[in-house]
Amino acid sequence: MAKFDPYHHLKLILKPDGTLQRSVIAQVSANPNPTQGELVASKDVTIDTQKNIWVRIYCPTKLPANDRCVARLPLVMYFHSGGFIDHSVSDIVYHERCNLLSKNIPAIVVSLEYRLAPEHRLPAQYEDAMDAILWVQKQASSQSGEQWLREYADFSRCYLMGRANGANIAYNASLRAVDIDLKPLRICGAILNQPMFSGKHRTKSELKYACDELMPLPVWDLMWELALPKGADRDHRFCNPMKDNFAKQSKIGKIGKCLVIGYGMDAMVDRQQEFVTMLVSCGARVEAHFDDIGFHNIDIVDSKRGAYNLHLVREFVN
Repeated sequence: MAKFDPYHHLKLILKPDGTLQRSVIAQVSANPNPTQGELVASKDVTIDTQKNIWVRIYCPTKLPANDRCVARLPLVMYFHSGGFIDHSVSDIVYHERCNLLSKNIPAIVVSLEYRLAPEHRLPAQYEDAMDAILWVQKQASSQSGEQWLREYADFSRCYLMGRANGANIAYNASLRAVDIDLKPLRICGAILNQPMFSGKHRTKSELKYACDELMPLPVWDLMWELALPKGADRDHRFCNPMKDNFAKQSKIGKIGKCLVIGYGMDAMVDRQQEFVTMLVSCGARVEAHFDDIGFHNIDIVDSKRGAYNLHLVREFVN
């Protein structure tokens, strides 16, 4: 029997210099000038040329109005998945997901193109998230700020949202934001869809779904190996938030409300439920939705699950 190769499973090649050769997948350009009938416009804006990080901003073309004035929309900062090591905001699956968020909530969505590991290991992704948050804050207070944000976003209703490792980024950025005066920007909470956490000790769900066809345990192990700081194990606080005693004592109760979504056939579900328990015990306001039936990323391939998750997000934000 051939040995399982997580690089081959992810269609990645580790080059001799320690960087990754990633597969080219279908990508979509931004659409700043939508034609009649298109419901969401999008544009790309560079926020740091040295780090080469940028955002794709989404804005509904049909904006709600109150008393004949355009209503301010909630602001959702989105962090895509890919295990810290792969994918882009312009990948078709993430572009379409943000289109749906913008249209259905409705909201202004700011999707971050952060740096990838192993070329840039954690906490680089958290730093990029904070750079994006501070950039959004600057748009709110600058007369020359980004037009879509200044004219349509409600800076007092900002949410950090992510899937898998993107949810990990959203959570850790929420903790970092507690220490900063972001006025007039106000982060109201975090939306954590199937958050990516682990630890040195194998949980029952990790062992039960170790041979999952889509996301077997060696794939998760490889992602952590490439993403964590060199020399760190999986009980590092970036990977296992339950080991972060400082955050438990001083920060978690201040991060606002949290929506956590998980599925019973996800190898990480035990860790996610432990995470919810920790949040509640530390004073966070948590709305948790765990479905016994469903695997990791089921809401991408199952339109009904995807629509239900959108409903949860819409209710949480509004």
